[in-house]
Amino acid sequence: MRTILITGPGGSGRTTVAAATALAAARAGDRVLVLSADRADTLGAVLGTPTGPEPVTAGERLTAWRPDAAAGFRDDLTAFQERATTALDLLGASRLDPEEVTPLPGAEELTLLRALRDAALSERHDLLVVDLPATPHALALLALPEELRRYLRRLLPSERQAARALRPVLGRLAGVPMPAEWLYETGARWDVELAAVEAVVADPRTAVRLVAEPGPAGADAVRAAGLALALRGLRPDVLIANRVAPEEWPAGLVVQQRKVLEEWQETYDVRTVPHLGRDPRGADDLAALAVPDAVNPVSSTVEWPVTDHLADDGVLVWSLPLPGARRDDLDLVRRGDELVVTAGPFRRIVPLPSALRRCSVDGAALRDGVLRIRFAPDPRLWPGTR
Repeated sequence: MRTILITGPGGSGRTTVAAATALAAARAGDRVLVLSADRADTLGAVLGTPTGPEPVTAGERLTAWRPDAAAGFRDDLTAFQERATTALDLLGASRLDPEEVTPLPGAEELTLLRALRDAALSERHDLLVVDLPATPHALALLALPEELRRYLRRLLPSERQAARALRPVLGRLAGVPMPAEWLYETGARWDVELAAVEAVVADPRTAVRLVAEPGPAGADAVRAAGLALALRGLRPDVLIANRVAPEEWPAGLVVQQRKVLEEWQETYDVRTVPHLGRDPRGADDLAALAVPDAVNPVSSTVEWPVTDHLADDGVLVWSLPLPGARRDDLDLVRRGDELVVTAGPFRRIVPLPSALRRCSVDGAALRDGVLRIRFAPDPRLWPGTR
């Protein structure tokens, strides 16, 4: 299945663009599912069909779905209480009734990730269009699977599971049942689910599209979003300039938008969507937007290659494309087999490629939007060097 993830700053019209993209693909013959996590039914208002926790038909070959975070959270909590019965009894804790449960912060994000995984693994559709939250929340959402998996590996390292055979013995010695088994099983299940979401984002058939209105605020938002996506190893396949004013509109607005569009075109594949002079509503308005097609979306995954310069300079070079990064805002910290990369307000902890784990950091330089980190082989770990 092809997947298009659409995000942009708040108020940029990303939901409208997502709906128009899904509708155009459905009319072209694809079986399309458009997915949104918006609490308000903005997607339904744009499509002219109310959406909710169950998928609904929004047109020929078009299905819309807005999963219910509250219901998903209640189900997860109920299942957790059942698995943790022994531990809760030991603590003397009372159960929570599903009716009294309200979603905690982050429940909506986890619900959307689960829905994204389930939809992407389904064979009922040819295209999945995801109306992600506004850019800051969308970027945190895309980072969540990798970060949670890292936490799970630290909190429940696989080597500790080797002691499984001893747990019944330890339980008898302690005089109480040991809850470790269900804990590791739960951790393993979460790890598999999060890995499935990561696989969807990294799939060559998945594209990320940015939506922004050309103007000073939109330019700042695109600059920040491009850098944050780059730090995740992603790049928008297209930048959709939404609500572009016609030539006959006030000259000041037209000139301002043209200036921003020229700036964007230096870095991105920019596609313009016209301003209709009103908020688009219904199939006819969505068709008039003429959004980029979804036939062959370009993969948004960007490689971070390691280049062998051992013969010439005695180093390996790891190249990280970070367009829009500024030298003064960059920071690198080596922690064991991981590298902590900070670019402005964004931060990511990435595992080092296997070859670089036997090296020490020998310097770094930012040039033409690419951060190049030099690694010198450690003679103690790298045969043939000294």
